[in-house]
Amino acid sequence: MNKELRIGMIGLDTSHCGLFTSLLNDSAHEHHVPGGRVTLAYPGGSADLQSSHSRVGSYTAEMKEKYGVDMADTLEEVADRTDAIFLTSVDGRVHLEQFAQIASYGKPVYINKPFALSVREAETIFELADRHKVALMSCSSLRYADEITQSLLPDERGEVIGADAFSPMPLEPTNPGWYWYGIHAVEMLFTAMPTGCRKIQAYKDARSECVIGVWDDGRIGTVRGNRVGNHDYGITVHREQGSIAVNPLQGKRPFHVHFVEELMKMFQTGICPLDPAITMEITRFMEAANESRISGTEIKI
Repeated sequence: MNKELRIGMIGLDTSHCGLFTSLLNDSAHEHHVPGGRVTLAYPGGSADLQSSHSRVGSYTAEMKEKYGVDMADTLEEVADRTDAIFLTSVDGRVHLEQFAQIASYGKPVYINKPFALSVREAETIFELADRHKVALMSCSSLRYADEITQSLLPDERGEVIGADAFSPMPLEPTNPGWYWYGIHAVEMLFTAMPTGCRKIQAYKDARSECVIGVWDDGRIGTVRGNRVGNHDYGITVHREQGSIAVNPLQGKRPFHVHFVEELMKMFQTGICPLDPAITMEITRFMEAANESRISGTEIKI
């Protein structure tokens, strides 16, 4: 527990790389998270995904020059020479293959969103993690935004009876529908209402999309994905005696700080703070939402 962990990073094609590394490697950072340093990375990148291959060069240079991170030639080298791993590849299509290459090393792993692009892929990843005793977590860092976690603490307004979440939702054909960016809204909804969605109906037009979910106890939760310039994030949590609108970007700390703190606890203890069943429910929800947005029909989960 007192050892400074050597942390590896696989996939330097997202701004998350620098965000997370700055908190860990820069001891002078206002929100520095102690306990480990990113020491080794494998750049990776997907040649057929513009928002991946176009960023690898600049983010690799940032990691080397600004944070002193060494570069590895293979994923396996990262897994062998570090104590814990950020699998940050932005392309959800590669997560199963990449995790399969490093699972046998038994190191704790965080997989960037989108975790997987189907329920079957998600199940296979967790099966590999179980087989190799890997502590594994995947989520949007908005799950741990201080404003959201505080809004869900017990208070005098009673139990949560529903929630409505929203985020930007640009579309990316290689990571279809809700997986690519809608995951942020879905993650917030399932932070407020963790399990139990049994049927959904999706609606869409060129400007936005909405999914209405009904839980097994009758509660209703919704997610909205906005396009045409609306880049806001938020959730309204409805309780028995009142509702509260939450902006996760307006906390006293950047929203990803609490997430990195929780992740470091997992890296240090090998205990995942997020039940895999919740990650699986989120994946099932998005798979069903993608089916409904095409068919226009209600889908039972």
